[in-house]
Amino acid sequence: MRHLCLALALSLITSAAFASCGGSWASFVGDMKAEAISKGHSQSDVDRFFSSARQDPKVLKADRSQGVFKRDFIDFSRRVISQSRINKGRSNAKKYASVFQRAERDYGVPAGVLLAFWALETDYGAVQGDFNTFNALMTLSHDCRRPELFRPQIFAALELFERGNFDPKTTKGAWAGEIGMVQMLPEDIIENGVDGDGDGKVSLKTSAPDALLSGAKMLRSLGWTPGQAWLQEVQVPSQMDWSKTGLDSTLGVNEWAAMGVKPRSGSFQENSGSILLPMGRKGPAFIAYPNFRVYFEWNQSFVYVTTAAYFATRLSGAPVYNAGNPDPGLSDANMKALQKKLAAREHDVGKIDGILGSGTRGAVQAEQMRLGLPADAWPTVELLKKL
Repeated sequence: MRHLCLALALSLITSAAFASCGGSWASFVGDMKAEAISKGHSQSDVDRFFSSARQDPKVLKADRSQGVFKRDFIDFSRRVISQSRINKGRSNAKKYASVFQRAERDYGVPAGVLLAFWALETDYGAVQGDFNTFNALMTLSHDCRRPELFRPQIFAALELFERGNFDPKTTKGAWAGEIGMVQMLPEDIIENGVDGDGDGKVSLKTSAPDALLSGAKMLRSLGWTPGQAWLQEVQVPSQMDWSKTGLDSTLGVNEWAAMGVKPRSGSFQENSGSILLPMGRKGPAFIAYPNFRVYFEWNQSFVYVTTAAYFATRLSGAPVYNAGNPDPGLSDANMKALQKKLAAREHDVGKIDGILGSGTRGAVQAEQMRLGLPADAWPTVELLKKL
């Protein structure tokens, strides 16, 4: 569930002797084994655990080609939120009603939030991934792009192995090492795993109660506030100070109301929030409350997070959003060209990858303000031509 996106800063505090990546695979495996022994694991456990270690080129291919996040919010959300998934969500809400009641009672996480993650991550457990988890984690730890994220997961998996809850030869999951119905990394399983069905084990692959309650506990540990909303659809006026929109700006709902922002139905659910325009001022509009930010602790893709949060509102009874009539987005080539121009103006857009992430959105909004364009953070051909 947490797709490579956590800022695992503590994982950088790795002994310099074991901080290498790349190079010979055999040397890398040897270094990992030595580090495991230095952490107090027995030689016999370490030998058995690492005996099947293999590189998986398919993992690196998947890591390099995350094109799904290049889709815009309307396209992505319509693709993944089908009527079938909504119907299955409602059915599962009834089937596991007692589990969801426990999740909200113990951790403050509503059923809709968990159902949306369950649906988007594994289609309610039906598609959990077919990559060997151990080899995926080893491959990504050996790769020099983000070893600091994946190395700690190897040793967490070793701990699970010693508990009898992980088989390096047979455990399978997502390409990035997540396991089970709500896709959790080994460290998260150790820290937040819950035996929801009372069988004495935490089985995220086969037990929906275990998976759902573990997910709820993890959300709470990441900062979820019980009893508070996360996302609500709003209507925005045709003219307002668009530079106030975006996650970097939080205002009281009375201030938003004074600008002409109003809930599409009912009243504002919290006292303050940020106006989210995933496709600019002419497209769908939401107010994001503090709980919305917890989603980014689990996944840092803006499109995925917004879709997951919106889907949770749908499963909680909200209507289909008003798509509006947004200005056409940029092609992949034009988005990369835009990012290059933004980078040339010393904006931090990260990798030139054609993905409209938070860095690129912020840069777009800044340049729109500079050029006197509506600063709604939605890149257009007009902006590209003016840069």
